[in-house]
Amino acid sequence: MKELVEKYQRSIAAFVQRKIDNEDVVEEITQDVLMAAYKAMPNFNNKCSEFSYICSIAKHKITDYYRKKRLKTILFSVNPKFEEIAEGALGPERDALKNEIKEEIRKTMSELKEDYRKILRLKYVEDWKSRQIATLMKISVKAVESRLIRARKQFQELWDYDNKKSKEVVQVERPSRD
Repeated sequence: MKELVEKYQRSIAAFVQRKIDNEDVVEEITQDVLMAAYKAMPNFNNKCSEFSYICSIAKHKITDYYRKKRLKTILFSVNPKFEEIAEGALGPERDALKNEIKEEIRKTMSELKEDYRKILRLKYVEDWKSRQIATLMKISVKAVESRLIRARKQFQELWDYDNKKSKEVVQVERPSRD
C-alpha cells in the first residue's frame, strides 16, 4: 500500500482535482481511490498501464461522488426548511414530481435498517460531519464512513423510482404492433 501511495498519490489527486473543485473532497476521493486500487491490484491484468487502471477506478469514485451529491440534493428537498423556500417557486408539474420523489425517498428510507436510516438522515438531511456522527454514535469516524457506504448501497438497492420511471418511458415510447 505504501508504495502505491508514494507512486500515485500526487498524480491521482491532480486527476481528481480536474473533476472536483473542493480540496477536502479531492483528498478524500484520492484516499478512497488508492485504497480501492490496492484492493483491486490482484485483478490488474496488464492490459493497460497501472496508472490507467487506477485512473479508471478514480473515474468510478468521481461518478459515485456526484451520485451521492445528487442523492444529498434529493434528501435535502425532503427537509421542511427547504420545502418552504421552494414551494413558491415551483410550478404544479414540478411540485407533483417533487412530491412523488419525496414519497419514494420516504418509502425507501423506511425499508432501510434503522442504523442506516439514522446515519443517512444525520449525514444528508441534518448535514452532520462524520466526526459529529461518530461522537453521537460512540463509534470511530472510519466506522461511520463504512456504515455510510453500506447505507448508501442499501438505499440504492432498494431505490426503484428510476427503474419504474425507465419502464414507464419505455412503455410509452414503444409503438404498438397493431
